[in-house]
Amino acid sequence: MREFLIGFNKAFESKARLGIMSVLIVNESLSFNSLKELLEMTDGNLATHLRALEEQGYVSVKKQFVGRKPNTTYSATPVGRQAFTDHLNALEDFIRGSV
Repeated sequence: MREFLIGFNKAFESKARLGIMSVLIVNESLSFNSLKELLEMTDGNLATHLRALEEQGYVSVKKQFVGRKPNTTYSATPVGRQAFTDHLNALEDFIRGSV
């Protein structure tokens, strides 16, 4: 069983992080509020998972002001996209039993 887990990325074990990356892969970037609404997460929970993904280099953050309001957007980095693709491929291999 252990050999099946070799390709799995621990960063994506969490349902929240899997959801964040899934949404960011199909969107160029999304605001914090958009992510929060789409994933139905609390501010604190989302911020914690985004920070963990950012520390891994999988997500980039851009802070700016729109008018007088702060706006924070997130996007998947090339490294994050590759890591997520590798993780999905490992999951597919596991499901198919071809590992």
